[in-house]
Amino acid sequence: MHKTVTKLADGRELIYFDTEPAVRDVVDTRPLDPAASASEVRVDPFTGDAVTIAAHRQGRIYHPPADQCPLCPSRDGRAGEVPARDYQVAVFENRFPSLAGSSAQHVTPWSDGPYTLAPGTGRCEVVCFTPDHGASFADLTEQQARLVLDAWTDRTAELHTRPDVRQVYCFENRGADIGVTLGHPHGQIYALPYVTPRTAQALAKVAAHREATGRNLYDDVLAAERATTGRPDSRVVLAGEHWTAFVPFAARWPYEVHLYPHRRVADLTALDEAARAEFPRIYLDLLRRFDRLFPAPAPYISAWHQAPRPAEAELALHLELFTIRRTADKLKYLAGTESGMGAFMNDIRPETAARTLREL
Repeated sequence: MHKTVTKLADGRELIYFDTEPAVRDVVDTRPLDPAASASEVRVDPFTGDAVTIAAHRQGRIYHPPADQCPLCPSRDGRAGEVPARDYQVAVFENRFPSLAGSSAQHVTPWSDGPYTLAPGTGRCEVVCFTPDHGASFADLTEQQARLVLDAWTDRTAELHTRPDVRQVYCFENRGADIGVTLGHPHGQIYALPYVTPRTAQALAKVAAHREATGRNLYDDVLAAERATTGRPDSRVVLAGEHWTAFVPFAARWPYEVHLYPHRRVADLTALDEAARAEFPRIYLDLLRRFDRLFPAPAPYISAWHQAPRPAEAELALHLELFTIRRTADKLKYLAGTESGMGAFMNDIRPETAARTLREL
């Protein structure tokens, strides 16, 4: 992997990732104002959950025509977020970030009775997987997918060194039904100044499991799923030498798959070369199965769960992939029980979903 770091016209960082050394010297000449953010992080007094308030994001770009896509390479007189006429993988600071270090300059922390507010520091990055506007991650070659993995790893390592970052979250939202506002194949990376609610809940359960059994909960879950391989009721979708993908026992979404490395690690930086080499084949296989679920490619969210800092060795790196589509013409909307109370109810048995994905 070869990495080139440069700046956009408003001072935001742009990073090119290439499989071989490449000259990346095209200058961004757009007349942009300096980037600034005034995000707030407020704490819910009843749950302890952090909620980010980013009012400046209301003006972000929304479903532009394909010929005005800001994530495509800059060509034919049209300047976008990537100045180069071509690229392999490009990562840049979001122009409309939910979290940014500059928030500390505009937001004063305070606490009053049950209420706490802090600047929404951290960082939000956009990851362009390919210059091809009409492609998706599933269309990448294994070499291209490996380069994306290397970019995720590089960004995780660097962002975790920032004093205002507690957790790094790499993810992709695909499809208008998910809420994606730019059609170009891309994902995002959030460097969060707090530990997310899902992670905090998992850490509590992992600690309780360790106290009760002396074992790691992620290890026990993976072992339990792998032990069912070959049985009709198995929730394993596919497995390699270093990774296993399975539908979780209590899946929230119609089609939901968790992908675990066999060797437990805290985050992407700790994967060994054998796991890195196998990941592209396994992950692309999963995405292509999701694309064959329905006549049209399924909208999905793909989310890397990584341990926060300070290092939480008990939390295991894993990827969660799920779609909100339950049939070819029906979406799984969050109902009142789910949106209002967080009580999920799934219309498809996890064992059925796993069998369907295995057979595709």
